[in-house]
Amino acid sequence: MVRIKRAYEAASASDGCRVLVDRLWPRGVSKESADLDEWLKEIAPSPKLRTWWKHDPKRMDEFAVRYRAELDGTTETQAAVVQLRALAAAGVTTLVYGAKDPRVNHARVLAEYLQEK
Repeated sequence: MVRIKRAYEAASASDGCRVLVDRLWPRGVSKESADLDEWLKEIAPSPKLRTWWKHDPKRMDEFAVRYRAELDGTTETQAAVVQLRALAAAGVTTLVYGAKDPRVNHARVLAEYLQEK
């Protein structure tokens, strides 16, 4: 099972394995309060894609298409996807992200991607 959760929300035992899926560390969050098991920077959208998107809800559909293409793309990204799938297969895995909007963020797209394939 794959869940998503903001980095600014308190960690809980029900989160299972907590994986930060952002390229940048969330501002104001200490390593202790983040309580992460992994940090997979490689699985985050590329800086170019993130800059184009700007978390604009109007671009969400096109962003999802482009991000999925990135996830299928490079060897480095594919290796991170394989690692994340292995973690998810072992039990509950929570994708931790820093964005404000729980619907307009890459972690949601990533969770859907992992559950589809």
